Amino acid sequence: MEKVLVTGTAGFIGFHLVKRLLKQGFEVVGLDNINDYYDPQLKLDRLRQTGINISHDKLNPPETAAPLQSAHQHISTSAHSSINTSAHSSISASADPYRFYHLDLVNRPAIMALFEAERFDYVVHLAAQAGVRHSLSHPQAYVDANITGFLNILEACRAYPVKHLVYASSSSVYGKNTEMPFSVSHNVDHPVSLYAASKKSNELMAHTYSHLFGIPATGLRFFTVYGPWGRPDMALFLFTRAILEGRPIEVYNRGDMLRDFTYVDDITEGIDRVMVRPACASASWDSINPDPATSDVPHRLYNIGLGGPVSLMDFISILEKALGRQARKEYLPLQPGDVTATWADTSALERDTGYRPGTSLETGIARFVDWYRSYYG
Repeated sequence: MEKVLVTGTAGFIGFHLVKRLLKQGFEVVGLDNINDYYDPQLKLDRLRQTGINISHDKLNPPETAAPLQSAHQHISTSAHSSINTSAHSSISASADPYRFYHLDLVNRPAIMALFEAERFDYVVHLAAQAGVRHSLSHPQAYVDANITGFLNILEACRAYPVKHLVYASSSSVYGKNTEMPFSVSHNVDHPVSLYAASKKSNELMAHTYSHLFGIPATGLRFFTVYGPWGRPDMALFLFTRAILEGRPIEVYNRGDMLRDFTYVDDITEGIDRVMVRPACASASWDSINPDPATSDVPHRLYNIGLGGPVSLMDFISILEKALGRQARKEYLPLQPGDVTATWADTSALERDTGYRPGTSLETGIARFVDWYRSYYG
């Protein structure tokens, strides 16, 4: 049984990935700081779906910069509602198929202790401060979580080598690039938000550690992920709530936008397929005409998207049909940090893994609406 660390397991994608990996027989260790960027109860309910029962009133803030002997909350599926907050000089591994640590990525000593105790085969790093618009008003959160936190993961992989580090990047890195579809071989030196800049930084940091220390690492650029248990700050969630409550939806750039919407199960299948195929150096990489997607060290990049953009107005129309209600629309200008279009070229992913995402928007939105009505009543 191979062991996988998944960071961000109380998050949207992390929650779905844990379920997939457990079904396939992996031993999984989860990590999340359960911050309040959006409703923590939704995060706790996701954890509960995977057997981790924590009540909000018993959830203490994770230590963020404490020494190794400070308290860590470790919750296993076999212990269910128990929370261990006693002091430990080290973190001890156990035989549970799924274990969860309430831990902040910036706590470097605790992250190192976790890697020392668990000795992971694979790491899937999904934890991050998300949100493009939030980065305009809370920039420090992105430096702490997305830069410092990722550095700690890289350092831990350096000290306790893994077969493969897979980390989440974003379609946001394409920034001002307007050549469609977006290819991992395109230049991405012109981000338009700090969130995008932090994800671009992750790609550069991972490549550096692959070069210096031989860490096999793959970055995955996700394109507008949606589905059941999704994030409340995303358009599908916001639109659904507003329509059902009879409020107008905010339609940015007056509806003139295109997005490559990707269903969450397509994302997790892509992660799964990439994870077990460690990145390798490319024998054909040319330092005179360097391809940004590959390297002469074990690092590479892939897009994961449906591979076809949908107009925002068509997206709203599909949602209206699924809800059986018409939306009242408030047309607004393009927001700072947004781009007008995304479109994923997934040919590299298909070539190397044999996989191409295929869930239609109609199917995915219908599943989300079913979940939303079930969850919120």
